[in-house]
Parts: sequence; C-alpha cells; structure tokens
Amino acid sequence: MTKPTFDSVAIGDALPTLTLPPVDRKMLALFAGASGDHHPVHIDLDYARRAGMPDVFAHGMLGMAWLGRLITGWAPQAQLRTFNVRFQGITHLGNVVSCGGRIVEKLEVGEERCVRIEVQSTNQYGQVKIAGEALVALH
Repeated sequence: MTKPTFDSVAIGDALPTLTLPPVDRKMLALFAGASGDHHPVHIDLDYARRAGMPDVFAHGMLGMAWLGRLITGWAPQAQLRTFNVRFQGITHLGNVVSCGGRIVEKLEVGEERCVRIEVQSTNQYGQVKIAGEALVALH
C-alpha cells in the first residue's frame, strides 16, 4: 500500500477499515500478559460477576491499541504526533470490533503539514466503543 502524502489526501477521505476477530478469553489473557494489566475484571469470570458484569470484558487499552494499529497501518508510526481517545462503552466477549477513521482537517503545525483524523471503534451492532482523534504529519 502506498503511504499517504499531504497532497494525496483530502478532507473526508476514509482510512481502510480494520476489523478484528471476535473478542475471546484467550485474546484478553494474551493482552493482560503483554500489557501487564492483570485486573481480574478482564480475566476472572467470578470476579467480573461479583462486580456486577455478566462476564469478563476487554481492556480499554486493548481497544485503543487497535485504533493505534489502524493509524500506523495507514501512516508510519514516526509520523504520529498526537493520539487521544474517549472510552464510550464496554467491549464484551464475542464483540467483533471494527476500527475506522476519516480525515477531518488539513493543517500546518509549526513546520509540518498534518492531518487530523477522527477515529472510532464499533462492535457488530454499530455501538461506538471508543472515539478519538489523531494528528499525523504527512510529507
């Protein structure tokens, strides 16, 4: 895939959608190990039920990592200047998460030409789980 340039993109352009496999217990256990976040609400069914949840659920930072993967799959990580999100819903077991984004602004920041991208993740029911934005420098 050709990496985007400032002149090759336009406001409204969409990033290629990233769709993940259904969230499962193995995925959560692997992320807990990789991230060091072993909070039991994400990996222990009994604990999650005592906390009032029907089952364990995905780490918010796992969802943010997926959005980061969307962005850095589109443009090199070294060009990412800012990345902010708001957690808006719980990602439950079995959710199929799709990550998408679109360019909402072209601007100059200092000496760099950049684009501001709105990003979000949704499940298969269209429920937004995470929304945010990123600033990416493009040559």
